[in-house]
Amino acid sequence: MDRPDPRDDEMDQAFHALAEPRRRVILQLVAHSELSAGQIAACFEVTRTAVSQHLTVLKNAGLLTERRVATRRLYHARPEGLAGLCRFFDQLRASSLEVAHHLAEADRGVRHDAQAPAADWMAQA
Repeated sequence: MDRPDPRDDEMDQAFHALAEPRRRVILQLVAHSELSAGQIAACFEVTRTAVSQHLTVLKNAGLLTERRVATRRLYHARPEGLAGLCRFFDQLRASSLEVAHHLAEADRGVRHDAQAPAADWMAQA
């Protein structure tokens, strides 16, 4: 049996973090500039404590970086944290396109091994 890939846990944490809509908005806010917790909280109609909890989840998932300047905490997106998700979606997209291509050819009467795209995807996972 293969050992679990530690990147799978990181990706699971990232998906969990992004499942909450406010966290996706926070990530979009800090994708282009570094913002303080107060600046981020001002964009929502929830308590600062709630925003702080969202920031902690995003930080623990590796999607945000926190930098302290005096008493302020500044946040920005961590591109390295998104890399695993990007690879996952790139592989999923490539596999889906390949399956669609084979289905289109099958409609035209061209034969291919129908299991090849699925087998390729599982080998990459």
